[in-house]
Amino acid sequence: MIASLSLILLCQLAGEIFVRGLTLPMPGPVIGLMLLLVLLLARDRFPVLARGPLQGDGVENASRGLLANLSLLFVPAGVGVVQKLDLVAEHGIAFLGVLAISVLVTLLVTVVTFVAASRLMARGGNSHE
Repeated sequence: MIASLSLILLCQLAGEIFVRGLTLPMPGPVIGLMLLLVLLLARDRFPVLARGPLQGDGVENASRGLLANLSLLFVPAGVGVVQKLDLVAEHGIAFLGVLAISVLVTLLVTVVTFVAASRLMARGGNSHE
């Protein structure tokens, strides 16, 4: 479990180093997740890589453990909001407006992505018949 968590954090660190070294305009953990995905896909394709933390379901179990406790990571953000209640009271309407617009945009982008993906999948399914 510790080795698997270390691998996850090492991938995140590698992503941060990569992004900062090349001054890319994206979060380092995104690159780290892509690196972890490549490692897991390579492990499944090449059995010789299934050693150490990549052996068995070690990374998957560590990920499940992190996701089960993910809500704990929101506690500091909640405390920060409570500490800044004066700003929330002063700009509350603007916060609500931005929140409503961002939710609508997220929903619309999700629907468009789902429709596009389902059309591509339907088109791909027809070509194999």
